[in-house]
Amino acid sequence: MSQPAGAGAPGGLGREASCVRVWPGAEPDPGRGLDSLPVSRQQRLTLIATILGSTVVFLDSTVVNVALPSISRGLGIGLAGQQWVVEAYMLALVSLLLVGGSLGDQFGRRRVFTLGLIAFGLTSMLCALAPSAGFLIGARALQGIAGAMLVPGSLAIVAATFEGASRGKAVGTWTAWTGIATVIGPAGGGALIGLASWRAIFWVNIPLIALTVGLTRRAVGESRDPDAFHGIDWLGIALSAAGFGGPVFGLIEQPTHGWSDPLVWVPLLAGIACFGLFVGHEARARQPMLDLALFKIRNFAVANLTTLAAYAGLIGGLFFVGLFLQQIAGYTPLEAGLATTPISVILFLLSPRWGRLASARGPRLPMSAGPIVAGLGLLLMLRVGEQAPYATEVLPAILLFGLGLSATVAPLTATVLDSVAERHVGVASGANNGISRVAGLLAIAVLGALISGHFGSALDANLGSRPLSPAARQAVAEAKEQPLGRARTRGLTPAEAARLASAANGASTSAFHLGIGIAGLLMILGGIVAGWGIEDPRRARSRLGPAGAERQGRAAVAALPTRGAAAAGECGHGVGTEGAGSQPPNA
Repeated sequence: MSQPAGAGAPGGLGREASCVRVWPGAEPDPGRGLDSLPVSRQQRLTLIATILGSTVVFLDSTVVNVALPSISRGLGIGLAGQQWVVEAYMLALVSLLLVGGSLGDQFGRRRVFTLGLIAFGLTSMLCALAPSAGFLIGARALQGIAGAMLVPGSLAIVAATFEGASRGKAVGTWTAWTGIATVIGPAGGGALIGLASWRAIFWVNIPLIALTVGLTRRAVGESRDPDAFHGIDWLGIALSAAGFGGPVFGLIEQPTHGWSDPLVWVPLLAGIACFGLFVGHEARARQPMLDLALFKIRNFAVANLTTLAAYAGLIGGLFFVGLFLQQIAGYTPLEAGLATTPISVILFLLSPRWGRLASARGPRLPMSAGPIVAGLGLLLMLRVGEQAPYATEVLPAILLFGLGLSATVAPLTATVLDSVAERHVGVASGANNGISRVAGLLAIAVLGALISGHFGSALDANLGSRPLSPAARQAVAEAKEQPLGRARTRGLTPAEAARLASAANGASTSAFHLGIGIAGLLMILGGIVAGWGIEDPRRARSRLGPAGAERQGRAAVAALPTRGAAAAGECGHGVGTEGAGSQPPNA
C-alpha cells in the first residue's frame, strides 16, 4: 500500500510558485473541475496529461503490495524478498526525490517529465519480464529512479501552465482524480492478478504511459526556472542513499544471517555513519538538498516528528496487513484489495471536512486525535485471527483506522505548509514528503526483522519438544524463511503435516499481532507528539504577540538560500508504499 493521495500534492513548482497551496477548505470536484475552468484546449490537455502521469505512479504503488503473495509464489521468495520488492523502489525514490524536481527546473519540465514516463514504462516492462527475484528487485530500483524523475514534475507543469484562480481549480482536479486512482488501485490490481498473473500489474502501465507520452508531446509546453540553481548535489545523494540503504539492508538480512554476521552489522553501522555525514554535509552546503534551518520553526519540526512516527505506523502496519490477509487468512488478491479500499474512500470523503475544521479552529486537535484514533484502529486488528472474518474482525478496524487517518492527513499537510514563508513551501513540503517515505522505508525493515524473529521463536514454542522426522525438520527450516506464510507440508505424514501447519499458522498470527501492535503504538506516539508540540496559530500569536510570531518565522528561515523550490521534490505526501499511501493506497 502507499501513502494517502490526499496527503499532499507531488511536485516542486519552482521559485515563482514554489508550491500550490491546496487549502484544507477546498473540496475538489472531479466531475466539474475541468469543465468549469476558463482555460484553453491546450491547458485542459496539459492537465489531463499530468493527471495520467501521476496516476501511473500511484496505481503502480497501490497494487504492488496486493501482488506480493503472488510474486512470492511465482518467484519463490520469502518475506525478505517481498520486503526488497517494495524497499528497492522506495530507497531509490527517496534518495533522488529531493533533486528530481530541480532537473526539470534546469533542463525543462516537459522534457524531464517525458523522460520519466518513458523510463517508468521501460522499467515496468523489465519488472513484468523478470525471470528471478533478483532481477525484479533490480528493476524495481530502476523504477524508483524513474519515479523520482516523473513525480515531482507533474504539478510543476500545472503551476507553469495555469495562473490565479484557474491554478487552484486545476490542482483541485488533479488531487481528486489521483485520489480516485488510490481507491480503484488495490481492487483493480487484485482483479488483474486473479484474471492473469502478477506480471499484469506492470504490463498495464505500458498503454497508459504511451497515451500520456503522446499527449505530453502534443499539448504540454516547455518551461524552465531561469533562476534555478544549476547543479546536482551528488555527494548528498550518495550519502543519503547509503545512510538509508545500509540500515535497511542490514535489518532485512538480519533474520537470515543473524546480528553477528558482518553482512548485517557492517552495512548497519556504515549506514548510520553515512547518515550522520549527510546531516553534516547538508548543514554546510551552499545549496543543500534538505534545508535544516526549517527545523528551527516549532510547528514544522513537530509536524515532521509526527509524520515520522505516524507514517511509520501507517505504512509499516498496512504492508503486513495485506500479506497476512492473503497468505494466512486465505483472501484472494481481489478480496485483499477490496479489504482496505474503505480507507481510501473515507480519506476522499472526510479529509476536506477535517481540513476545514483545522482551518477554523487550528490543527492541534485533529493532528493529536487523528493518529491516536488511527493507532487504535491498528490495535483493533489484534483481534484478527487466522480466519480473519472480514465483517466482524477486519472491517471495524479498517473503518476506525480510516477515520483517524482522514483527520490526520489534511491538517498535517496544511501545518507543514503554513509554518514557513510562502517562498519556502516547496522546500518544506518536499522535506516532509521525504520524511514520510523514509518512515515507511525504515518501518517495513524494522517490523520485518521483529516479525521474522518472533515467528521463529513462536514456531519452535508451538511445536514443543516432541521429536520431528528429518523431513519435518527440513520443513520447519523452510517455514522460518517465510514468516507470515503457510508451511509446506508435502511429503510429511498426516500427523506431522497437521502439527506443523497448526504451529506455523499460530506463529504467523502471533508475529502479525506483534508487528501491527507496534505499528499502532507508533501512530499513537505521533498523536501524542502533535498534542504536546503543535501550537494553533492563535495560541502562538497570543504567546509571542503578532510581532514576535512574525520575527520568529523570519529568523528561522533567514539563513535559507533562495532556490528553485522544485528541487524539494513533492508537495506534501503523495498517495501511493508504496504501500498504505494508498496504502492506504501504499509508493
